[in-house]
Amino acid sequence: MYRLIWLFVVTAPIWAQNSYRKHNFSVGGGVAMPGGELDPYLSNAPALRIGYGYRFLRLFQADIGLDIGFHSARIKDFYDSEFGELRIRDYQYMLPLGGRVVIPLADERVQLYAGGGAAWLKYAEVVRQPFGDYGYRIECPVCRERSGWGTYGLAGASVAIDRGKMFRLGVTTKVYRATTDGDSFGTLPAIRTKDRWVNVAGEFTISF
Repeated sequence: MYRLIWLFVVTAPIWAQNSYRKHNFSVGGGVAMPGGELDPYLSNAPALRIGYGYRFLRLFQADIGLDIGFHSARIKDFYDSEFGELRIRDYQYMLPLGGRVVIPLADERVQLYAGGGAAWLKYAEVVRQPFGDYGYRIECPVCRERSGWGTYGLAGASVAIDRGKMFRLGVTTKVYRATTDGDSFGTLPAIRTKDRWVNVAGEFTISF
């Protein structure tokens, strides 16, 4: 009983603050670090992160996003097309779908958060398009890919950088665990693997 009363006393100031922004769009960059059974085959790579979170309650937010790793398999191949040799590079796509617990401090000036959910991972070779994104697109019959489902967890913190607390800077770490299979990918053979990724990124968030 005393523990319940103490928990209420500690968290009451958080619940008492009624003003918070529900929609949160974020973009960031950092590093994607493979592990697990990927460790001998893939390398650390730069990563891009985009995401959207809907804060449906003061302490809870639903999340969806995308992490993209660039050239972790170090593939530098070419496809001999009708337009000449086109470069093939590799990308790692990680789609998290879950939620987080948000702990607001200092009247939302600082936020601490942690959460997790399901995740879909796909590693794909992509051919460079000679006509850009808006012209004729060339298919790549020799490009390989592999994919699979798993889970993810996250933890991080952010700080508001304006008086209205619409703009925030933060750092978030995401840990992905999944089982993938499909084609061989760089030096990774065509076998089922238990994969782990630790992605650390700085983030800029717009909230409204």
